Amino acid sequence: MVGSLAAMAVVAALGIWAAGAADLPEDAFGPVLAAVLVLAVGGTVRLSGDADALAGTEGGLTVIPLTVTLTGALLLGWCFLRPLHRRTVVGAPGLAGWAARIAVLWLLAVLGLALAARRTFEVSLGDDLLGDLGELFGVRPTVGFAADVLPTVLIGLVWLAGVLVVAILVSRGAPLPPELMRFQAGARPAARATLGLLLAAVAVALIVALVVAATKGHAAETFAVILLGLPNVAWLGLTVGMGATWEGRVAGPFGLPMPQVLDEVLRTRDVSELNLGSLVDHDGGRWWWLLVGAAVLVAGAACAMAATSPARVPPWQHALRLAAALALAVLTVGPTARVSARIGLSVLGIGDLGEGLTGQVLLEPRLWGALGLALLWGLVAGFAGAWAVRGLRRWRR
Repeated sequence: MVGSLAAMAVVAALGIWAAGAADLPEDAFGPVLAAVLVLAVGGTVRLSGDADALAGTEGGLTVIPLTVTLTGALLLGWCFLRPLHRRTVVGAPGLAGWAARIAVLWLLAVLGLALAARRTFEVSLGDDLLGDLGELFGVRPTVGFAADVLPTVLIGLVWLAGVLVVAILVSRGAPLPPELMRFQAGARPAARATLGLLLAAVAVALIVALVVAATKGHAAETFAVILLGLPNVAWLGLTVGMGATWEGRVAGPFGLPMPQVLDEVLRTRDVSELNLGSLVDHDGGRWWWLLVGAAVLVAGAACAMAATSPARVPPWQHALRLAAALALAVLTVGPTARVSARIGLSVLGIGDLGEGLTGQVLLEPRLWGALGLALLWGLVAGFAGAWAVRGLRRWRR
């Protein structure tokens, strides 16, 4: 557990540094790092401001740095399963006791991070009208952030439970209690295939990002995205390739750093649609490769599931299992990849005037439409993959 947190901290620290941590005040790096780790485990960070009675600030932030999250989840699952592989038999009480010990340590760690994730900064009003008003009335607005301790601890425990459940589902050879073994036998092929699909999407996105960093410039910004939000981009691309629609808007100095086309499509006066159609209309037909990539990845997952399942399982059952697994994946990655951030400042009721003082980023999926598409893709790919693997097995005989 300590190793997983340490790895998360290293990845988050490198990502913050690549994003411009050198510009932070001397004592701000620690609280910002703690806040990123809190967000990575699903916790909440509240933005706040104080500018006396003459000024007002508002803000909110909902984003999960999924590179940090994925790093912690993979290592935590491995640490949870490793001691089990050394045993020949594990009963339900023993498994529950081991999970409870991890949960206690995790709770203390998340509590410490939530308490450390708080900091206040003074805001410069600039040289325009807001700056003149601030100087005239002696206004020195501040903005800050602080983790909501109780929600963060509760969500952190739910996150831990989810990681341990997935680890049990995909584990191979762990001596689980008989009741779990029976359930795992049916669920493991679909769970492993879907996890492999999500990791493959991240791997493809990593290759693309490294090529961009090497050929297009802006290496620091690209590596910040890689170290903080690569799965956010990868899973967004996967769902868009499957036909899903996201809604969003970008305004002000903030934006979505990679790929740049997302920022361009969403920088409108109103909320815009982000899907294959809007990408193709904006930037030509090259974005159809998202559809091709999604088809290849889902087909590969379907074949992998069928190849690791017993030969007696009928194709329709493969289809149902993959459809259920893809639907659960979309229900997970959709909300976790959403972004919502806003910060605003007003002096004497005059707001949204200062350049760089107000901004908004919004990106969220149309979840039910994406869920229906995931079910359809799972049914078609699961059935086709089962017949393909069955035909290959017959040919080898």
